[in-house]
Amino acid sequence: MPIPIASLLLFSLVVAVTVPSSRAAADAVPQPRGFYVNCGADKEVQAGSIKWVPDAAFIAVGNASKIDKPNVLPVFSTLRHFPDATARKYCYTLPAVKGSRYLVRTTYFYGGFDGGADPAIFDQIVDGTLWSAVNTTETSRRGMSTYFEMVAQAQGKSMSVCLARRPDTKSSPFISTLELVNLEDSMYNTTDFGKYVLTTVARSALGVKGDIVSYPDDQYNRYWAPFTDGNPTVESHSPISPADFWNLPPARALKGGITTSRGKNLIVQWPTLELPLASYYVALYFQDSRTASPYSWRVFDVAVNGKDFFRGLNASAAGVMIYSNMMQLAGKMEIVLTPNATCPVGPLINAGEIYQIVPVGGRTATRDVVAMDELARSLKNPPPDWAGDPCLPPQNSWTGVNCSPDSPVRVLSLDLRNRTLSGSLPDSIGNLTGVQTIFLSGTKLSGPIPDFSSMQNLTALHLDGNQFSGTINPSLGKLINLRELYLNNNNLTGPIPVNLITKPGLVMRTEGNKLE
Repeated sequence: MPIPIASLLLFSLVVAVTVPSSRAAADAVPQPRGFYVNCGADKEVQAGSIKWVPDAAFIAVGNASKIDKPNVLPVFSTLRHFPDATARKYCYTLPAVKGSRYLVRTTYFYGGFDGGADPAIFDQIVDGTLWSAVNTTETSRRGMSTYFEMVAQAQGKSMSVCLARRPDTKSSPFISTLELVNLEDSMYNTTDFGKYVLTTVARSALGVKGDIVSYPDDQYNRYWAPFTDGNPTVESHSPISPADFWNLPPARALKGGITTSRGKNLIVQWPTLELPLASYYVALYFQDSRTASPYSWRVFDVAVNGKDFFRGLNASAAGVMIYSNMMQLAGKMEIVLTPNATCPVGPLINAGEIYQIVPVGGRTATRDVVAMDELARSLKNPPPDWAGDPCLPPQNSWTGVNCSPDSPVRVLSLDLRNRTLSGSLPDSIGNLTGVQTIFLSGTKLSGPIPDFSSMQNLTALHLDGNQFSGTINPSLGKLINLRELYLNNNNLTGPIPVNLITKPGLVMRTEGNKLE
């Protein structure tokens, strides 16, 4: 189960951070690949070269609200909130390319939209993985927004980002903006994204003052927060090429650096927050600030929390990145750079990233996910939480859906009896081969009864009290474990298949039809 790390992710940013630092530069740069969703909006909003689109195409539930606050950027002037306390989750679904890597960012600006003193506390979920709790109380009291980031891999043709109530949720969960940004396959590629996701703890441009570095300087719209301490800072005088570094950091994030005098150790406590005991991905970036020459070199050892991280690092004008992919950390993190005895200048460091490594929260069988999605699309007025992963996290499975505890997770039963439903059952429901019971009594489903012959684990099928028409599908007689078949009070016609009449141990009800 992922560790909730909302306290680590409460990067408070002034609302204006979403506007590029240079509007003229932004206008000349194409929009980063991905989706930029303005939640609750009814029209597109342009911020520099980024076009924020309304969210109606990506979600079917929730209510839109406006924020009545002065000096709020258009992208934060609306939000979507979710007052329905019966739903187990509220999901956005965005198109994706299976196997591709994405930066997921959610941003929350409360603005007192519901007239309350403090915002709700709730969970956020990506696909089937519980990401973190969302607690924006402190930043909201300061009139600021809160954002969360994750790097994850798409497991199918879409990715879902969901909000869910917790036992202590007292008001409506809400969201202001949602981003799904395409990353290159080479970025963060030492992580096994089939097993893990990366949740952002800190990403900083060291020795840089002023605004957060983001798009258009970072073509992937990552946020690099400025960081300085009591150490001297320098500015680079040599050209910087992001392509020369793993993870493609923006040149502007490497323009500054933290350094010290020749022969001295450089000690940097970054990030400033306390880390919970966990595994982390740590990436550190170095680039000699001097003009490139045969003498522009810096050699030093790098240690983190007293342990060797890299020995004999040569930070040339071309730059270099070093990383640890599964580093155990807890508490404060201290970086110590120890110079080589012959190095003509002191060590320096330019930027850093740290992510908590979170195990993926299980996997629902792909065939079940596809079949359940098709079932949801074939129904009119399905339960409001029928989006995202149908089974995971277990406490946030779809209403009426029961699943197995093993991996891959399988759907075991459907129970939507006496709900206000309409629509039909698609043929693909037969792909739910793990299902044992289906209870759809007392709805308004119509159309033919599909072929269930592949569902050999099915023991009970209750379709009574609906508007099914046509003949009884003889495939039902091939279900060797079927013990209950309720088809009464529909609009079925024709003969009852002989293999059902003669099936031993079957309790069958067919009254209220026009059968022969």
